[in-house]
Amino acid sequence: MAATHTNRIAISGWLIPLVALAAGAMIGKTDVWLAGALLAVLLLASVMIAVHHAELVALWLGEPYGTLVLTLAVTIIELALIISLMLTGKPNPSLARDTVHAVVMLVLNGLAGICIVAGTLRHREQEFQTLGANAFLAVLMPMAILVLVLPNYTLATPGPYYSSHQLIFVGSTCFALYLVFLFVQTVRHQDYFVPTGAIEAEHAAPPAWIGALSGGLLVLTLVAVILLAKLLAPFIERSIVAAGAPFKLAGVIVAAIVLLPEFFAAMRAARRNLLQTSINLALGSAVACIGLTVPAVTVIATWLGQPLALGIDSESTLLLVLSFMVALLTYGQGRTNLLAGFVHLVLLASYVFLIFAP
Repeated sequence: MAATHTNRIAISGWLIPLVALAAGAMIGKTDVWLAGALLAVLLLASVMIAVHHAELVALWLGEPYGTLVLTLAVTIIELALIISLMLTGKPNPSLARDTVHAVVMLVLNGLAGICIVAGTLRHREQEFQTLGANAFLAVLMPMAILVLVLPNYTLATPGPYYSSHQLIFVGSTCFALYLVFLFVQTVRHQDYFVPTGAIEAEHAAPPAWIGALSGGLLVLTLVAVILLAKLLAPFIERSIVAAGAPFKLAGVIVAAIVLLPEFFAAMRAARRNLLQTSINLALGSAVACIGLTVPAVTVIATWLGQPLALGIDSESTLLLVLSFMVALLTYGQGRTNLLAGFVHLVLLASYVFLIFAP
């Protein structure tokens, strides 16, 4: 097992990130659209390698620390994409809002729905800990409402904007909520987030030196992802403009890219009848997205003097509230089935459809 880990690290850990960085440095010498396609391929490859290293670290550390490592890695990638678009593209005050909204909707409905459907097709019903799932929702719901809905109803400034003081307060509140949640997840109530079934792990934990090496290579891969994301940012904007698509789609693309690692890891867990791990990955990414991304974007927007539109429209608000209501039903019973997963997928389809036909 140690030899297998070592071989995979030698190939994927060193070669692919370095190739990605070298290709990114030479990207300006190729055709514009070819360059964009190449950057996208390299970015996705680097993201998948980051997932590989995060999973090795996860096996080394165990639950719930393992899923936390992957969640934080994905959040760093998301921050890199958003900040790159903010710094290199045209001013877009709604980009952070669209991305955070997309992450919440894709997690609540898309990632959860696909994992539940995939898992229940194989195992009929799957069990999980309601205490852990409810802890995620208890933090995610007020965060989402504070960031995405409340700006439309404050009086200091017209919606969808907060005043500078309100923005700093909300960003600080989200960060504080996330820190308290981390304390609960990793110290006070760690048992809430551990899978209930006594199922043998598919892979044995790697030796300590393999886990530590993977941690260092994870940092290297994330550097490659951040640099590639900065190069790809202008191509995302040009592609959306050329296609005549709603610019709200930029947030969905960023969210889809950063959730790709979570998708594969959560799907594997669901297929192995470890739905609790899938929930930790999915809902954990949404909580980290708001708890870390919003404070970081708040600091950057304040420093650059850029406006930051956060409030979503009434149509999106209604769909967001409906998604949380369905999530409460899904995660409030301790077990789930095919019907629950399909309902979440219908809500995801409604969200995507209304982007193009509001």
